[in-house]
Amino acid sequence: MSTSMRVMELVRFGDAEDAFAARELPRPAPGPGQVLVRVMATSVNPLDLQTRRGDYRDQVALPAVIGNDVSGVVVETGPGADDFHSGDEVWYIAPAFDGPGSYAEFHVVDQALVARKPARLSHVEAAGLGVVGVTVWEALVERAGVRAGERVLVHGGAGGVGSAAIQVARALGAEVVTTARARDHAFVSGLGADHAIDFSTGDYAPRVRELGGVDVVLDTVGGDTLARSPEVLADRGRVVTIVDTPEPQNLLAAWGVNATYHFLFAGPGRAKFEALGRLVDQGELRPVIGTVLPLDEIVQAHTLLEGGSTADGRRRPRGKIAIAVHPLDEPPHRTTPSR
Repeated sequence: MSTSMRVMELVRFGDAEDAFAARELPRPAPGPGQVLVRVMATSVNPLDLQTRRGDYRDQVALPAVIGNDVSGVVVETGPGADDFHSGDEVWYIAPAFDGPGSYAEFHVVDQALVARKPARLSHVEAAGLGVVGVTVWEALVERAGVRAGERVLVHGGAGGVGSAAIQVARALGAEVVTTARARDHAFVSGLGADHAIDFSTGDYAPRVRELGGVDVVLDTVGGDTLARSPEVLADRGRVVTIVDTPEPQNLLAAWGVNATYHFLFAGPGRAKFEALGRLVDQGELRPVIGTVLPLDEIVQAHTLLEGGSTADGRRRPRGKIAIAVHPLDEPPHRTTPSR
């Protein structure tokens, strides 16, 4: 095996076009309790865009290898790393701002953060589910404590997190309401949404109230969602947001419904991946992969995720943008769950 590896390195903060450079770096070696993983696939997430723009420049020393989703194969284990062996297929999240990330051919990680990849998922699919799946699991299960029979409002159901949230909420036995443009209603219904509201043609809140309100709101869109959530919440309802909200919002109305608010920055962990894996094995959860690009097209991936278009006319797809780091000898990725 070569002692070097190919990476796409963040060399300056700013626009995607000038931010990355292809480099050859020494291949890392696992330390005590660590495993070396051959990264088969990764994906791009909003955190990547924020990091590239410089939102976290105090926590990221340039040049840096960023990226968090990993699906790959263990190739070497360090002393005491007895949970895995060479050849094991694994998936996990590389901890944010704590060492090199996943825009690389190899990655070293503490074995405690790693789980075995579900056999039903290809590497591309697994890489597209990690960050969004863990975010949804922590939001709906660990923070909101969604119970069977409750009603959940998922804002932005056609997005990466939203599409996973619809599936997980349904698996928990909840009735799911989601906001999405009319053109996406068939898509979100196919994921398991019971009610779809076109947010672009009118106010969503009266429609939700007509349904009897909701017990949980998952905010994936930002704006005035936090301030308006009490308009649709039942008493003792819960709100979870994953969106940075730079402008202050008036939450006084939350007192009127005894609302609980959770502000979420999801972290890695094996237990979360094992829980997601069980949903995958049960046929309750599948990623939505919109497009797959090679590692050397990371600039194009960032451009698409930001809603722009590439030089060859490609535009942001529905679902996750995955990155095939190594050539993948596996079936074509599926774009919607099977139900």
